[in-house]
Amino acid sequence: MALQTNKQGLLVVIAGPTASGKTSLALKLAKHFHTEVISADSRQFYREIPLGTAAPSLEEMQGVPHHFVGNLSIQEEYNVSKFEEEVLDLLKSKFQQHDVMIMVGGSGLYLDAVCKGIDQLPDPDPDLRKQLDNKFKTEGIEGLRTWLLDLDPDYYQVVDRNNRMRLMRGIEVCLQTGKPYSQLRLNLSRKRPFQILKIGIELPRSVLIERIHQRTDQMLKAGWIEEAKSVFPLRNLNSLNTVGYKELFQYLSGEWTLEHAVEKIKTNTRRYAKRQMTWFRRDTEMHWVDGTDEEGAVQTIIQLVEEKECL
Repeated sequence: MALQTNKQGLLVVIAGPTASGKTSLALKLAKHFHTEVISADSRQFYREIPLGTAAPSLEEMQGVPHHFVGNLSIQEEYNVSKFEEEVLDLLKSKFQQHDVMIMVGGSGLYLDAVCKGIDQLPDPDPDLRKQLDNKFKTEGIEGLRTWLLDLDPDYYQVVDRNNRMRLMRGIEVCLQTGKPYSQLRLNLSRKRPFQILKIGIELPRSVLIERIHQRTDQMLKAGWIEEAKSVFPLRNLNSLNTVGYKELFQYLSGEWTLEHAVEKIKTNTRRYAKRQMTWFRRDTEMHWVDGTDEEGAVQTIIQLVEEKECL
């Protein structure tokens, strides 16, 4: 559907915790609006680990073009600044073809970067990074958590506390600027040349937990352990420093039983989902829909789009 003259394009953002049904909802909306999908899941970028990141397969995409899925190798360096730049370039082109584009994901920082822009933060300091590396080697991830909690309790509440690099970056910025990282992040929203409609998926806690457990079991049956084995030699890469792979690597290295690793995956995924919701709930622009009623959610979103007078 080509964009009409004198109209801005509309970016519909579908946000929600892991296992909340974002992919399915985004696909239905993309079909309705005859448009394309942008993934803002920072782990689905990596082509070697589709199972463990629940990346949609070609079959699941059902012919709908998806961008930023499997577009990188786990050995490539990538960051949120590059994502912001590349998505804005893509949208500039796609809004010449479509009234509506769909962006979907659970990585709040990546969604915010496209919607609001990211602040210009200081470059990492090599000497300080060495200090942080040594802290991690001597005290483990708990040492980084304690340090960040002391410097910036607000950022500590929303950061992925199992992600060593995110913890380090937060500490770095606090020490380099003398200000909490949370006060420097996304303070000034940049005006975008398109409209934005933010949709958040809500689920009862019990339902979300059940979905997380079921999906974990399904991923394991689909061959997740074999996938983890294939990248095990590269386990120290930051791209693999994520829930699911870290636990399976503990199993593959003989430190944990498979049963214990699976239980830890489910526990840590639940905690991650809670942090995702904490991030999304702070956004006053979010329109919330019921994740247990997908058809109802689709109709609600269609109505909200029509109210934007984009079509």
